[in-house]
Amino acid sequence: MSNKRPDIVSPFRVALNGIVFTFRTQRHMRFHLFVVIIVILLSILVNLGLRETLVLLFTISLVLVAEMFNSAIEATVDLISPHYSPLAKFAKDIAAGAVLIATMIALVVGALLFIGESRWEVIKINVSGEGFRLPVMLRLILGAIVLFFVVLVGKGLGQRGRVLQGGLVSGHAAFGFFFATSAAILTDNPITAGIALLLAAIIAQSRFEAKFHSIFELSLGALVGVILSLLIFGLVPR
Repeated sequence: MSNKRPDIVSPFRVALNGIVFTFRTQRHMRFHLFVVIIVILLSILVNLGLRETLVLLFTISLVLVAEMFNSAIEATVDLISPHYSPLAKFAKDIAAGAVLIATMIALVVGALLFIGESRWEVIKINVSGEGFRLPVMLRLILGAIVLFFVVLVGKGLGQRGRVLQGGLVSGHAAFGFFFATSAAILTDNPITAGIALLLAAIIAQSRFEAKFHSIFELSLGALVGVILSLLIFGLVPR
């Protein structure tokens, strides 16, 4: 019968080595650490409560853990498949996507915490009020952000293409017709509106000539841009 005492220190030493190695070799991990320090200092300056601080720390830890899993998956894939493989690239892309999702959620949570519950209630009252007005430039910026994510999801639903090239929904057509339709709604000059729509059509035609998109993908992108513009400038009064 062995009288060896269980080694409790070694697992912690191995885990610490993994953390240190990740910080030494992964540039993104160092960047996340730098952001974490800034966020913690800001939370101290704005006097966040205990509950808000705990939520913030938990959200930050999710980003760090996701980045470490991403690094581990990349190292494993490189070990198993040293040469290029579509499946290996797919695995790395998924891991990087997980980090992106965790980072985006952390940004949203952090922004809401720094806004504060009282100011958030004021914003909701102003938005739901009858006299609510949203500046044109802010509408365009918010619309462009929403459109980016809609196009991103649309590309993910397709079976071909990449995020920045090709895909089920043409991003160029979507943005072109979004801004063109917005210009047509905002202007009283039919010539200006016609020129804007013509430029959007030229953008879409260039993507077809370059064989990045089919007519269906371009039409779908244009439809998404037009509908979003009509929603933004139609639902909210000017």
